[in-house]
Amino acid sequence: MLARELTICADDYGLTQAVSSGILEAVEAGRIHATGAMTTRPHWKTAAQDLASLGSAVEAGLHLDLTLGPPLTTMPILAPNGRLPSIGALIRLSQSGRLPEAEIRAEIAAQINAFGEHYGHAPAFIDGHQHAHMLPGIRDWLFEAASARGLSGKIWMRDSADRFSRIIKRGVEAPKAMVVALAGRGFGKAAQARGFSTNEGFSGFSAFDPRRDFSKDFVRFLQAPGQRHLVMCHPGRVDYELEQLDPATYSREQELEFLLSDRFKDIMASRPKV
Repeated sequence: MLARELTICADDYGLTQAVSSGILEAVEAGRIHATGAMTTRPHWKTAAQDLASLGSAVEAGLHLDLTLGPPLTTMPILAPNGRLPSIGALIRLSQSGRLPEAEIRAEIAAQINAFGEHYGHAPAFIDGHQHAHMLPGIRDWLFEAASARGLSGKIWMRDSADRFSRIIKRGVEAPKAMVVALAGRGFGKAAQARGFSTNEGFSGFSAFDPRRDFSKDFVRFLQAPGQRHLVMCHPGRVDYELEQLDPATYSREQELEFLLSDRFKDIMASRPKV
C-alpha cells in the first residue's frame, strides 16, 4: 500500500469522456502511477472497463464526489434539487455540525459499491473531489464504510494536508494548500488509527490557468517532498461536457501535454530524492 516514495495521481477520471481519454493516454505512456475515479458520472461504467483493461499499469482509486453534479442516491437535505452542493457549502455544514449523516453515509456506500461493481474489485485507495473526504464527520463515515467492507489494512487514503513549511517552500497556490491543510487537519493520524496507510507529503495545487507554465509549477511540486510524497494533477482532453461542468478546462490539456513530453522525463530524472 503506497510503498513508493513518489506517486503522481491524476484526479477526476470519469468526469467526462474526454478527461478520461486524456488520463488513459498518460497511463499508457507510463507517466502517472494512480488515478481517482468518479463513480457518480454517467460514463463511469464504460470508463471503468477501459481503466480495468490496463491492469496493474495504474492504481485505480475512488475519487469520492460530494460536490459536483447529481449523487447516486436520493439526498433531500444535501442535494434537494438533485445536485450536490459546492465545497464551500459543504465546509460550512461540516463546521456547524449540520451534515446529514444518514444521507452521506448512504452516498459513500453507493459510490464505493459502484466502483467495485463496474471496475471488478475494490479501489486501491480513496480520495475526494475538492478534498471533501477529509472534512470532519465525512472522514469518520468514510473510514467506517471502508472498514465494513474489509478494506482496512488493504487500501490507502489520500491525505491532502501537508506541513505549512513545505507549502511555503514550494510557493504554488500556497493559500489554497493551507486552507485544505487546515480543513483536513488530523486526517492522516485518524486514517492510520483505523488501519489505513496514507501518503506523507502532498502537492499539486493549481490555479488551473492555461497561461501558466505548468512545467515550472511541477518542478516546485517536487520540492520539500515527504517520505511518501503524492503529487496531484488534472490532465485530460476537453469536450463540451467538461466546459459545462468544471472551471478547469484547457489547463487539463496543458498538463497532459507536459506529462507526455520529454521535459517531464528530464525533470523526473533529476528530481530531488527523499
